[in-house]
Amino acid sequence: MLLSLLTTEDVGGGTGQKNNKASCQIDLCRQPIPRKRLTSTESVEAVAFGMQRKRSLGRSKIGSNWMYVLSKLSFRNENRVSATDISDLRIGGKRMKPFVKTLAASTLVVLSLASTPASAAKIGVTMSAFDDNFLTVLRNGMKKYAESQKGVDLQFEDAQSDVGRQLNQIQNFIAQKVDAIIVNAVDTDATPKITKLATQAGIPLVYVNRQPADKSLPAKVAYVGSNEVDSGTLQMKEVCRLMSGKGNILVMMGDLANQAARQRTQDIEDVIATKECNGIKILDKRTAKWQRTEGNDLMTNWISSGMKFDAVVSNNDEMALGAVQALKASKLLDKTIVAGIDATQDALASMKAGDMKVTVFQNAADQGKGAVDTALKIMKGEKVPSIVWVPFELVTPANLNQYMQKN
Repeated sequence: MLLSLLTTEDVGGGTGQKNNKASCQIDLCRQPIPRKRLTSTESVEAVAFGMQRKRSLGRSKIGSNWMYVLSKLSFRNENRVSATDISDLRIGGKRMKPFVKTLAASTLVVLSLASTPASAAKIGVTMSAFDDNFLTVLRNGMKKYAESQKGVDLQFEDAQSDVGRQLNQIQNFIAQKVDAIIVNAVDTDATPKITKLATQAGIPLVYVNRQPADKSLPAKVAYVGSNEVDSGTLQMKEVCRLMSGKGNILVMMGDLANQAARQRTQDIEDVIATKECNGIKILDKRTAKWQRTEGNDLMTNWISSGMKFDAVVSNNDEMALGAVQALKASKLLDKTIVAGIDATQDALASMKAGDMKVTVFQNAADQGKGAVDTALKIMKGEKVPSIVWVPFELVTPANLNQYMQKN
C-alpha cells in the first residue's frame, strides 16, 4: 500500500493542462506502477498533486481521489514536514494554491496520527474485595502477567463486597469503552445481568475465580477458575481419612451468594454420604462470609454452646484461621482437626506450626494470569473455551513444602 514516487519535473502546475505522464505516476489511475517508500515530504507532494488535478478529474471526484491517495501513504517518522515546509512547497516549480496547501496540511495531521503508536489495550477489572488475602494474590497474578505483555493496561476497582457497587463499576467500564472486562463476582447470581450488559456493549468478558450462574456463556464470554466440585471433595475426603470415617464436624460456609460456598458445602455433604465416611455427622453449618474475624466469632459461639466436635471444616482458609484463633483461646485446638481451602501463605504458616491439618491449593496466580490471557485472546478474535480450569491440589503437612511459595 505504498504510493509511487513523484518527480517534480513531471508534475504540472495546476493550470488545467493535461499531463498524462504525471497523472499515471500517481496511483489515482489504478495502473500497476513501481513502488517506493516515501518520505513525509514526498507524501505531502503526492497528495497535493492529486488535489491539483481537480479540474481534469472534476470536483465530484476530488474527495474520493484524495482519500484514495491517503490510503496509499506510508508515513516515515524521519524527515517530518513543518507548516513552513508546506507553505514553501512547490509542484512543477509552481507554488501550491491555498486550497491545496490546506489539504496538504490536513494530510500531515492524518499522517502524524498514523505514526502514533496504538494506545494500550485497556482492561477493566472489578474485584469483589481488595481486603481478602487470596484475592490479593489473584490480583497480583493479573498485574504481573499484564506487565509482561506489551501495551496492556489494567484498571482495578474494589466492589467492597457490594453487588450494586460492582454493577456500577461494570457500567462505568462500558461507558469508558474499555477493550475487555474481568469480573470477580460479588454475587454469582448477578452474573446473567453482567453478561447481558457486556454482550450488548460488544465488550469481551471474563469471569475469574467465582463461577458465574449463567446456564451457558455466549461468545466472547469465558470463565477462568477451579472446579469447585474438586475443592470440597479433596478437603472432606482427607478430613474423613483423619477421622477414620466417624465423628462430629462443624461446617463454616462462605457467603451463600457465591456459587463456591454452596458447592463446597455440597461437596462435604456428598463425601459424608459415601460408605467410607457415613459415620460422620454435621452438628451445625453456618456462614462466616469468608472472613477471619467472623470465623473467630462463629467458632467462639459454637464453643460457648457446649457442642462436642472433632473437626471444623471451612469453605476457605480465612474462616479456618479465625476458628484456629478461637480454639487456641479455649485450649481446644489440640483435639480438633481444622481444614480450609486456598492454601494461602497464612494458612500454610499455620499448618507448618501444627495448627491447621488440611487445606486445598487453589492457584490464585495462575487464575489471575489465565483471566488476562483469556481476555487478550478474545480481544484478538481467537477462539477460547468457555471454561478454563485451573486444577485444585490437596495440601497436607506431608507435601506442605511444595506450596510454601506458590500463593
